[in-house]
Amino acid sequence: MKEHDAESTTRREFTRVAPDVVEAARALPTATLHEAGGKIGALPSAIKPVAPEFRLCGPALTVHSPGGDNLWLHRALDLARPGDVLVVHASGVYEHGYWGEIMTTAAKVRGLAGLVIDACVRDGVLLEQIGFPVFARGLCIRGTGKDYGAIGWLNEPLLIGDCRIAAGDLVVGDSDGVVVLPRGGAAEVVEKARRREADEAAILARVEAGESTMQIYGFH
Repeated sequence: MKEHDAESTTRREFTRVAPDVVEAARALPTATLHEAGGKIGALPSAIKPVAPEFRLCGPALTVHSPGGDNLWLHRALDLARPGDVLVVHASGVYEHGYWGEIMTTAAKVRGLAGLVIDACVRDGVLLEQIGFPVFARGLCIRGTGKDYGAIGWLNEPLLIGDCRIAAGDLVVGDSDGVVVLPRGGAAEVVEKARRREADEAAILARVEAGESTMQIYGFH
Protein backbone atom coordinates (compact mmCIF):
# COMPACT_ATOMS: atom_id res chain seq x y z
CA MET A 1 0.00 0.00 0.00
CA LYS A 2 1.22 3.49 -0.85
CA GLU A 3 2.26 5.57 2.16
CA HIS A 4 0.09 8.55 3.00
CA ASP A 5 1.87 11.92 3.08
CA ALA A 6 1.16 12.93 6.68
CA GLU A 7 2.06 16.56 6.03
CA SER A 8 -0.82 16.87 3.56
CA THR A 9 -3.35 16.38 6.39
CA THR A 10 -1.38 18.11 9.17
CA ARG A 11 -1.91 21.72 10.18
CA ARG A 12 1.12 22.81 12.15
CA GLU A 13 0.14 26.38 13.03
CA PHE A 14 -3.06 27.47 14.76
CA THR A 15 -4.15 30.06 17.31
CA ARG A 16 -4.36 28.78 20.87
CA VAL A 17 -6.62 30.09 23.63
CA ALA A 18 -4.77 32.79 25.58
CA PRO A 19 -2.56 31.60 28.49
CA ASP A 20 -4.28 33.92 30.99
CA VAL A 21 -7.65 32.37 30.11
CA VAL A 22 -6.19 28.89 30.62
CA GLU A 23 -4.81 29.93 33.99
CA ALA A 24 -8.13 31.44 35.09
CA ALA A 25 -10.04 28.31 34.03
CA ARG A 26 -7.67 25.96 35.83
CA ALA A 27 -9.38 26.32 39.21
CA LEU A 28 -12.97 26.22 37.92
CA PRO A 29 -15.13 23.06 37.90
CA THR A 30 -16.08 21.60 34.53
CA ALA A 31 -19.77 21.62 35.44
CA THR A 32 -19.62 25.35 36.23
CA LEU A 33 -17.88 26.12 32.94
CA HIS A 34 -20.46 24.04 31.07
CA GLU A 35 -23.36 25.86 32.72
CA ALA A 36 -21.77 29.30 32.37
CA GLY A 37 -21.31 28.71 28.66
CA GLY A 38 -25.01 28.01 28.17
CA LYS A 39 -24.81 24.25 28.67
CA ILE A 40 -22.26 23.71 25.90
CA GLY A 41 -19.10 21.70 25.44
CA ALA A 42 -19.73 18.60 27.55
CA LEU A 43 -17.97 15.55 26.11
CA PRO A 44 -19.63 12.11 26.49
CA SER A 45 -19.88 11.10 30.15
CA ALA A 46 -18.07 7.84 29.35
CA ILE A 47 -14.84 9.85 29.04
CA LYS A 48 -13.46 10.04 32.57
CA PRO A 49 -10.05 10.48 34.27
CA VAL A 50 -8.03 7.28 34.47
CA ALA A 51 -7.17 8.27 38.06
CA PRO A 52 -9.68 10.24 40.19
CA GLU A 53 -7.26 13.04 41.02
CA PHE A 54 -6.39 13.81 37.41
CA ARG A 55 -7.24 17.31 36.18
CA LEU A 56 -6.22 19.05 32.98
CA CYS A 57 -6.59 22.46 31.39
CA GLY A 58 -5.13 23.81 28.15
CA PRO A 59 -5.56 24.44 24.44
CA ALA A 60 -6.66 21.53 22.25
CA LEU A 61 -4.38 19.89 19.73
CA THR A 62 -6.83 17.78 17.75
CA VAL A 63 -6.10 14.31 16.40
CA HIS A 64 -8.37 12.31 14.07
CA SER A 65 -6.89 8.83 14.15
CA PRO A 66 -7.79 5.77 12.09
CA GLY A 67 -9.44 3.11 14.25
CA GLY A 68 -7.11 0.62 15.91
CA ASP A 69 -4.00 2.61 14.97
CA ASN A 70 -1.99 5.02 17.11
CA LEU A 71 0.61 6.31 14.62
CA TRP A 72 -1.17 9.66 14.44
CA LEU A 73 -0.96 10.00 18.22
CA HIS A 74 2.81 9.62 17.97
CA ARG A 75 2.83 12.28 15.26
CA ALA A 76 0.76 14.55 17.50
CA LEU A 77 3.24 14.09 20.33
CA ASP A 78 6.01 15.24 18.02
CA LEU A 79 4.02 18.32 16.98
CA ALA A 80 2.62 19.42 20.35
CA ARG A 81 3.88 22.35 22.38
CA PRO A 82 4.16 22.56 26.18
CA GLY A 83 0.73 23.11 27.73
CA ASP A 84 -1.23 21.50 24.89
CA VAL A 85 -3.96 18.92 25.50
CA LEU A 86 -4.18 16.16 22.90
CA VAL A 87 -7.83 15.56 22.00
CA VAL A 88 -8.23 12.35 20.03
CA HIS A 89 -11.09 10.94 17.98
CA ALA A 90 -10.36 7.29 17.12
CA SER A 91 -13.01 6.91 14.41
CA GLY A 92 -15.44 5.26 16.82
CA VAL A 93 -13.19 2.25 17.42
CA TYR A 94 -12.95 2.18 21.21
CA GLU A 95 -11.61 -1.28 22.04
CA HIS A 96 -7.86 -0.73 21.76
CA GLY A 97 -5.22 0.58 24.13
CA TYR A 98 -4.15 3.58 22.05
CA TRP A 99 -1.91 5.07 24.75
CA GLY A 100 0.24 3.68 27.54
CA GLU A 101 3.31 4.11 29.70
CA ILE A 102 5.82 5.10 26.99
CA MET A 103 3.62 7.73 25.36
CA THR A 104 2.60 9.11 28.74
CA THR A 105 6.24 9.49 29.73
CA ALA A 106 7.03 11.20 26.41
CA ALA A 107 4.10 13.60 26.85
CA LYS A 108 5.15 14.47 30.38
CA VAL A 109 8.75 15.11 29.30
CA ARG A 110 7.50 17.43 26.55
CA GLY A 111 5.41 19.39 29.04
CA LEU A 112 1.99 18.59 27.64
CA ALA A 113 -1.05 19.30 29.82
CA GLY A 114 -2.95 16.06 29.20
CA LEU A 115 -4.74 13.65 26.89
CA VAL A 116 -8.46 13.33 26.15
CA ILE A 117 -9.33 10.34 23.97
CA ASP A 118 -12.69 9.05 22.82
CA ALA A 119 -11.44 5.47 23.17
CA CYS A 120 -9.43 3.35 25.63
CA VAL A 121 -5.87 3.36 26.93
CA ARG A 122 -3.81 0.85 28.88
CA ASP A 123 -1.22 0.68 31.70
CA GLY A 124 -3.71 2.35 34.03
CA VAL A 125 -1.73 1.89 37.25
CA LEU A 126 1.44 3.19 35.61
CA LEU A 127 -0.35 6.22 34.18
CA GLU A 128 -1.48 7.12 37.68
CA GLN A 129 2.05 6.67 39.03
CA ILE A 130 3.54 8.87 36.29
CA GLY A 131 0.96 11.52 37.08
CA PHE A 132 0.20 12.75 33.57
CA PRO A 133 -3.55 13.42 33.27
CA VAL A 134 -5.30 11.02 30.89
CA PHE A 135 -9.06 11.04 30.24
CA ALA A 136 -10.46 8.06 28.33
CA ARG A 137 -13.45 5.73 27.95
CA GLY A 138 -11.65 3.07 29.96
CA LEU A 139 -8.80 0.58 29.90
CA CYS A 140 -8.16 -1.99 27.18
CA ILE A 141 -5.15 -4.25 26.62
CA ARG A 142 -5.82 -4.79 22.90
CA GLY A 143 -2.87 -3.50 20.86
CA THR A 144 -2.84 -1.02 17.99
CA GLY A 145 -1.18 -0.95 14.58
CA LYS A 146 0.99 1.50 12.63
CA ASP A 147 -0.47 1.81 9.13
CA TYR A 148 1.57 4.26 7.06
CA GLY A 149 -1.08 4.17 4.33
CA ALA A 150 -3.95 5.15 6.65
CA ILE A 151 -5.20 8.74 6.54
CA GLY A 152 -5.51 10.79 9.71
CA TRP A 153 -5.69 14.52 10.45
CA LEU A 154 -3.93 16.81 12.89
CA ASN A 155 -5.53 20.08 13.99
CA GLU A 156 -8.70 19.80 11.95
CA PRO A 157 -12.08 20.02 13.74
CA LEU A 158 -13.42 16.93 15.51
CA LEU A 159 -16.90 15.85 16.56
CA ILE A 160 -16.97 13.89 19.81
CA GLY A 161 -20.50 13.14 20.91
CA ASP A 162 -22.36 16.31 19.99
CA CYS A 163 -19.40 18.58 20.72
CA ARG A 164 -17.35 20.20 17.96
CA ILE A 165 -13.73 20.71 18.93
CA ALA A 166 -11.31 22.91 17.00
CA ALA A 167 -7.57 23.21 17.47
CA GLY A 168 -6.84 25.90 20.06
CA ASP A 169 -10.14 25.56 21.94
CA LEU A 170 -10.04 25.49 25.75
CA VAL A 171 -10.22 21.98 27.22
CA VAL A 172 -10.82 21.42 30.94
CA GLY A 173 -11.14 18.05 32.65
CA ASP A 174 -11.79 17.04 36.26
CA SER A 175 -13.38 14.17 38.17
CA ASP A 176 -16.79 14.96 36.66
CA GLY A 177 -15.69 14.82 33.03
CA VAL A 178 -14.45 17.07 30.23
CA VAL A 179 -15.74 20.37 28.83
CA VAL A 180 -14.53 22.13 25.68
CA LEU A 181 -15.09 25.87 25.16
CA PRO A 182 -14.64 27.55 21.76
CA ARG A 183 -11.49 29.65 21.79
CA GLY A 184 -13.22 32.87 20.72
CA GLY A 185 -15.70 32.90 23.60
CA ALA A 186 -13.65 31.16 26.28
CA ALA A 187 -12.61 34.31 28.18
CA GLU A 188 -16.23 35.45 28.55
CA VAL A 189 -17.38 32.01 29.70
CA VAL A 190 -14.57 31.76 32.25
CA GLU A 191 -15.55 35.15 33.70
CA LYS A 192 -19.20 34.07 33.90
CA ALA A 193 -18.09 30.86 35.60
CA ARG A 194 -16.17 32.81 38.24
CA ARG A 195 -19.28 34.87 39.00
CA ARG A 196 -21.38 31.71 39.10
CA GLU A 197 -19.03 30.19 41.68
CA ALA A 198 -19.38 33.31 43.84
CA ASP A 199 -23.18 33.19 43.52
CA GLU A 200 -23.24 29.52 44.51
CA ALA A 201 -21.07 30.24 47.56
CA ALA A 202 -23.67 32.80 48.68
CA ILE A 203 -26.49 30.29 48.13
CA LEU A 204 -24.64 27.64 50.14
CA ALA A 205 -24.31 30.11 53.02
CA ARG A 206 -28.08 30.63 52.97
CA VAL A 207 -28.73 26.87 52.89
CA GLU A 208 -26.39 26.37 55.85
CA ALA A 209 -28.29 29.13 57.68
CA GLY A 210 -31.49 27.12 57.34
CA GLU A 211 -33.24 28.41 54.19
CA SER A 212 -34.75 25.86 51.84
CA THR A 213 -33.91 25.61 48.15
CA MET A 214 -37.60 26.27 47.44
CA GLN A 215 -37.32 29.61 49.24
CA ILE A 216 -33.97 30.58 47.73
CA TYR A 217 -34.90 29.86 44.13
CA GLY A 218 -38.54 30.86 44.39
CA PHE A 219 -39.79 27.44 43.29
CA HIS A 220 -43.41 26.47 43.83
